[in-house]
Amino acid sequence: MKPLVLSLIANLIAIAALSAAPQQTFTGVITDSMCANGDHSQMRMGSTDAECTLACVDAHGAAYVLYDGKEAYTLSDQRTPERFAGQKVRVVGALDAKTKTIQVDSIAAVK
Repeated sequence: MKPLVLSLIANLIAIAALSAAPQQTFTGVITDSMCANGDHSQMRMGSTDAECTLACVDAHGAAYVLYDGKEAYTLSDQRTPERFAGQKVRVVGALDAKTKTIQVDSIAAVK
């Protein structure tokens, strides 16, 4: 019975690896889910976009998102984006189109 279970688990892992979403590069601004389109004028939680983003995440439980000018994508990594709040960045990761979530591999500022 154990070999059968182990074989089944190995097959499921192989299938999951093959069906994993491919890596993509996304460019946009790190903002928050309350101001997902990057417009912080309504919230007035700080004098800059970065301050508002940080306040919305810290005080209101918002999540960090990447806004590319059309869509907002939730980021699986909710720690790294803090240092890029309000900045244009390049995110490398795999997109889950159903949930609009990027499984983040890396985030870097765009110069």
